[in-house]
Amino acid sequence: MENVLRPLLVVGGSLTITLLLGWLVDLLLRRADSRHHDTPLWGLLRRCRPPLQVVLCTALLRASFGQVRLALVRDHRGAVGQVLTLVLIAASAWLVVRVAATIVESTYARYAAATRDPARVRRVRTQVTLIQRVVTAVVTTVAVAAMLLTFPAMRTVGTSVLASAGVLGIVAGVAAQSTLGNLFAGFQIAFGDMVRLGDTVVVDGEWGTVDEITLTFLTVRTWDERRITMPVSYFTSQPFENWSRGGAQMTGTVFFQLDHSAPVAAMRDRLRDILGECAAWDGRDWSLAVTDTTPSTIEVRAVVTAKDADDIWTVRCAVREQLISWLRDHHPYALPRIVTAQAAVPPSDRWPGLDGSETNRVPAPGSAAAPRTGRG
Repeated sequence: MENVLRPLLVVGGSLTITLLLGWLVDLLLRRADSRHHDTPLWGLLRRCRPPLQVVLCTALLRASFGQVRLALVRDHRGAVGQVLTLVLIAASAWLVVRVAATIVESTYARYAAATRDPARVRRVRTQVTLIQRVVTAVVTTVAVAAMLLTFPAMRTVGTSVLASAGVLGIVAGVAAQSTLGNLFAGFQIAFGDMVRLGDTVVVDGEWGTVDEITLTFLTVRTWDERRITMPVSYFTSQPFENWSRGGAQMTGTVFFQLDHSAPVAAMRDRLRDILGECAAWDGRDWSLAVTDTTPSTIEVRAVVTAKDADDIWTVRCAVREQLISWLRDHHPYALPRIVTAQAAVPPSDRWPGLDGSETNRVPAPGSAAAPRTGRG
């Protein structure tokens, strides 16, 4: 009977204490969250309850499993203790990562709520994201190393590794040169404010938004929902366009190739009316002018403004579509066309014919009809 009650008391008691402590911690966090609405930390810390319970339960079992008088546990005491130790280390690392992520996210949420500058918010978001990834990587590495060192055989290996650390460091540095370059480039991007999450960039002729930044690669989401993934070292060694740098406001242009008879003044008035009805136009500036001319057409440029890259695209499309429709319906002669009528010949090119009439053909040099100069 004792062999049955002891395992039940050890396991059941550990689970009961774990559930009670978890419930008590959750109750305290809920009360703290209800009293401090302006601080999201207490509410976010409630997500740490699962790893905390695993740590508590594993620690209780690790400390009391020796009281179990079962033959199976007694015969494999070392293996059971080893497994519980590994689970405890892994659960502790999980708890540390979750707590760190909660603190970082809470800090970012408070900063984003108190800051009205979107560029600064994106910069801080990029930095805290990379910091969180660094913390996760460091904690995971330490946890794995601690788990390996619990095996007696690995301690001997660890001593040998430390003895040859200089050679291994050189070899690893040469072999991981590209990876280390991307790693340091990630830190440079995070704290150098070169590119941030949410920035609108143009990379290799592709327009998109920065969707994800890690320590080694960066993902750009294009306008057609494609994802372009490239190493972060590209942004530290190659030129690229960052449309969100220095503010999200943008100026866009729309070009029209029209006939020389196009009513430019009327187009300017119509552009003002179109922008007045366009919700994406921010009202800062607009203009319309003839910027170039060719033998058959003129180039008319419309300049518009908007608060960001998405709105400037909407304004440009609206202006292009509505101005062309207006010209087609009210001034069709202004649209470019191919002239097939015979061109008028300047008066200086007319020569008298044999019958006294004028001809439009210029005589070829040396022909009978060509004028002669000189003597003879």
